[in-house]
Amino acid sequence: MPAILCAAAITIAAPGLAPGLAQAADAAAGRDKAKVCRACHGLDGVARLPNAATIAGENELYLVKQLEAFRDGERQDPQMSIIAEKLSDEDIADLAAWYSSIKITVEMPE
Repeated sequence: MPAILCAAAITIAAPGLAPGLAQAADAAAGRDKAKVCRACHGLDGVARLPNAATIAGENELYLVKQLEAFRDGERQDPQMSIIAEKLSDEDIADLAAWYSSIKITVEMPE
């Protein structure tokens, strides 16, 4: 019974936590939309520039929140602010679905 209540609470709270995730995100559409991101972040999410973030495999909610923050002016960057201001909630959800779906591996040093 507690698991059901927890799942219900998450379902109810989730739209308020990430408006972009309230709708069905489309990773395939996100892949197509990521063509604009590729110069800095790569289609594979691995940064091409030293001042760009590697976003492959990042948490979907994190990606949504960061893109919304750039779009809404809460977070500033000369390039990202300009690009993100044009993104719709659907674009953000799709991009987050795409980049979060990329599988990455980590190799610990010996």
